[in-house]
Amino acid sequence: MDRMTIGRRVAVTARGFRILGNYCPGLVQGKVFYELIHSLQPFVTVWLSAKIINELSGEQRIRRIAVLVVWVIVINFICAVVKNSIQRVCSEKETQMWGWFGKVFSDKQMSLDFEDLENAKIQRQRQEAEENLFMFGNGLAQLVWGTSGLVKASVDIAASMVMIGPLFFSKSGNPAADHPAWMFAVLFCILLGGLSKSKATIKENRIFMKWCQGTVWFNRTFMFFGRELYVNPERAKDVRIYQQDLIAEKELDKLIRRDRENQGDYFQMAFFPAAATVAVGLANMAGYLLVAVKAYFGAFGVGSIVQYVAVLQRLGDGLQELMFLLSDNQVYCTHLQKLFDYLDLPGHMYQGTLTVEKRDDNEYFVEFRNVSFRYPGAEQYALRHVNFRFKVGGRLAIVGMNGSGKTTFIKLLCRLYDPTEGEILLNGVDIRKYDYEEYMSIFSVVFQDFRLFSFGLGQNVAAGFAYDPERAASCLEKAGFGDRLGSMPQGLDTCLYKDFEKDGVEISGGEAQKIALARALYKSAPFMILDEPTAALDPVAEGEVYSRFDEIVGDKTAVYISHRLSSCRFCDVIAVFDQGQIVQKGSHEQLVADEKGKYFELWHAQAQYYKK
Repeated sequence: MDRMTIGRRVAVTARGFRILGNYCPGLVQGKVFYELIHSLQPFVTVWLSAKIINELSGEQRIRRIAVLVVWVIVINFICAVVKNSIQRVCSEKETQMWGWFGKVFSDKQMSLDFEDLENAKIQRQRQEAEENLFMFGNGLAQLVWGTSGLVKASVDIAASMVMIGPLFFSKSGNPAADHPAWMFAVLFCILLGGLSKSKATIKENRIFMKWCQGTVWFNRTFMFFGRELYVNPERAKDVRIYQQDLIAEKELDKLIRRDRENQGDYFQMAFFPAAATVAVGLANMAGYLLVAVKAYFGAFGVGSIVQYVAVLQRLGDGLQELMFLLSDNQVYCTHLQKLFDYLDLPGHMYQGTLTVEKRDDNEYFVEFRNVSFRYPGAEQYALRHVNFRFKVGGRLAIVGMNGSGKTTFIKLLCRLYDPTEGEILLNGVDIRKYDYEEYMSIFSVVFQDFRLFSFGLGQNVAAGFAYDPERAASCLEKAGFGDRLGSMPQGLDTCLYKDFEKDGVEISGGEAQKIALARALYKSAPFMILDEPTAALDPVAEGEVYSRFDEIVGDKTAVYISHRLSSCRFCDVIAVFDQGQIVQKGSHEQLVADEKGKYFELWHAQAQYYKK
């Protein structure tokens, strides 16, 4: 574990508090206020109790005793009411805290370049930060919990030093008992106990950090083989049919054996804190000895003995807690820094500033000018020297074999990636110069691996919590989902799937595709793109979906990607991809007439399977 400078730790901790303030407002403040009252309350009670005992053993004034008792009752009652109120608020916020921590990662995911989302190194960096936080509370959660400890330690030390002062300065008449060396000896012993606790914590934390580095992967693997593999319906079918549980059990046994090899570290983690506890006990004994000696020689009354014994205990506890927190701060600052390293990953794509022109005549032109693209880390180009121009408002079909570059072409058009070479133009302007968010908003895309959420049907269509019911229902009707919508128990408010609602509705793959099409229609963007979302359907059903969709989009641009050439015959232009290049373009009639072309080869290769 690399050591941080004090200045760096302060900066990291301060940033952690700023994140908590943004995502969990009021939580830290509530913790501070609660712990301030909780920590001061015992000191007030001890001080008043000492006064009562001294009065009982001294002048025994009934009225004064009654007043002191009333004060004890009133103060404790008020503190209990205030603490319970604050604790209820803090408990609710702390329960929500984990959900807000998830949003920290979600917000970063949304700000990352798409290229980085597919980067295995960055994925692992995110997973390690997430798992350390959610599995152990390392980092942000430790900061929340440590806040209470810091307030308690500060109050214990400050209040104890004030209340313990008379112990050292009261005179008993015995020169040996009143010697100033007692004060330094007791404080030194208490400090020594705190330092031993700190050293034990440092040693324990080093072992813990070493264990954490290995256990993150262990727990990820354990959770996958021990839970995900069996309960995920998409995996459970294969697990049962092919008895993959036997493989999983062997993998788990291997992981458990590996974990047992580190059991020697567990003994050290227990030994050092135990040794520190002994040192702390000796420090307390020194303090109790001073109290006993001074009380024996008559320096103070019985009530003061109760006060000083309790306060000495609090002083020792506070110092130990402070030492522990200072040592523990090194640990959660290390984890916070790893989180910040992930949150600080820069974006590489130029965001642009130009506004996308709004034209009433729909005279938009998109041009790929000598575009080549290679995925990060890949040696081969996915696209090579692509030159292509089409007008917005037309129908474009993109066909070709697997791996020919069809989906890559769409990713570049939607600016999920930027070209490695060349440029893409919209009305003669490089698309990189347009405002990124605004440019992305002109596309409605249904990818082949689209996702629906376990929310309401209407929310899935609108891709948001608020939506226009009439518009959502109209889009579902146009997408061919009207009959199914009529049978939904709660209409558009019906929850999809059963992840969160026991009355959720399970939908088929075909129905999910129609909802995804309705989502694209609801957005009503100038570009409507279907990237093989119907690959699981038969050719006739796919052709029906494309034909229906083509009727709906009107004067918008429609781009269709399909393996099945028959589904795209109605398009104005068909672009044929092969090995990362556009090798042909034209109408179906033009392309099928070229017997030497790739389209003719693909067309007849598919047609033979449908001949009687």
